[in-house]
Amino acid sequence: MLKKFDFDKMPIVEIVNEILVDASKRGASDIHFDPQDQFMKIRIRIDGALTDYSEVPNSVKKNLITRIKIISGMNITESRLPQDGAIKATLQDITLDLRVSALPTLDGEKIVIRILDYSMSSQGLENLGFSPQNYEKVAKMIQIPNGIILVTGATGTGKSTTVYSILQRLNREDTNIITVEDPIEMNIRGINQVQTNSEIGLTFATALRSILRQDPNIIMIGEIRDTETARIAVRASITGHLVLSTIHTNNSLNTIERLIDMDVERYLLSSALSGIISQKLARKLCPHCAQKRPTNEYEKNLFEQILHKEVDEVYTAVGCEECRNGYKGRIAIHEVLVINQEIRDAISSNLRKDKLRELVYSSDVITLLQDGLEKVIEGQTTFEEIIKLIELENDDTPKAGHYGLHDAIKQTNIAHNSNNNNNKNDNNKPKEEHKDKNNDDKDEFNLDNLDKEIEDF
Repeated sequence: MLKKFDFDKMPIVEIVNEILVDASKRGASDIHFDPQDQFMKIRIRIDGALTDYSEVPNSVKKNLITRIKIISGMNITESRLPQDGAIKATLQDITLDLRVSALPTLDGEKIVIRILDYSMSSQGLENLGFSPQNYEKVAKMIQIPNGIILVTGATGTGKSTTVYSILQRLNREDTNIITVEDPIEMNIRGINQVQTNSEIGLTFATALRSILRQDPNIIMIGEIRDTETARIAVRASITGHLVLSTIHTNNSLNTIERLIDMDVERYLLSSALSGIISQKLARKLCPHCAQKRPTNEYEKNLFEQILHKEVDEVYTAVGCEECRNGYKGRIAIHEVLVINQEIRDAISSNLRKDKLRELVYSSDVITLLQDGLEKVIEGQTTFEEIIKLIELENDDTPKAGHYGLHDAIKQTNIAHNSNNNNNKNDNNKPKEEHKDKNNDDKDEFNLDNLDKEIEDF
């Protein structure tokens, strides 16, 4: 049911304040002000899904937009160009830290407000939903004094939360940490944080060059967006610095390929890359109303194929007064890759993609699909949520969802086959296979049927 405001009697200042406070109390991550012909629609995003919140008549639409632009520091006379702003305020004893974006559209300016929530970062690395195996790998990874650790995922998958949690774990008296961000999303005491400003030439690349002269131990780059930033980050890591950053890729293999596509020298990348943390967010089951149901044949087969487990029951979303359609909050699923020597050799020697995939997923890695299905068994989320995430993994083509799921299964099978082979064979076998990596005629994986199925889809 839409929230009603008395626009004739309530001042626009109070209406805007009420919208911001109410959205924050509901746990929204974003507020959308969408201009339309007859009115402006307000929508809020909760647990990753947008829902209608209220409607604003056109008679007060301009005043509402103007008020938001004033408190976010935007130019109220400019409506033809996109603008960015920020709001920091305390309303009704609630501290708000907001990022505001204005975009001119056919029906007027569209405003989107991002509500920043640092509660998860403040709770620590151990409370981010890592499985015990993945948490142990991350904990060891961040103790390495140099190299690059990348946190990857799409927009809104909690990459910044993970990076800030790592920074707080590493923030010690004997460590000089410098960050370069756009924007600075969380102010951490004891860390030197630099805000980029492209209008005056302070880009990620120019800031990084100066940071290297500031005697840093740890450097955090808000995002690797271009070739120049990627190259400087790699060089910073091989000169004795630990570099943390984020990048928009789907999984570990895609991350390596993206950095190579950015023209980072292979021999430098192989030496610099220490680990990759890939993550997605799934809606979390409401603990008050979740119920068990029997698994169907498809689900049983997938659990057997991916986890080698017989699963007869899983939890399903029901819905109650405490949640939205059976879900409350979100939980991360992870894929943590620690770069070993074989993967380093493969990167530097330009190994074929299928062979590189084999090496990546035959190492000690739990794929996103595996981690997600384990969380389904634990009752933290639903089977439907995990399959939706995997199928939307590459949603830029009509076939993408179909390929995304098959690709995840393929990578998971490599991990399982590797574990089984390691139990049967001696430790020298992987090295012998790696020495034969340039023989294109020898491919251990018969993927012809899978590729044909994808093409026919």
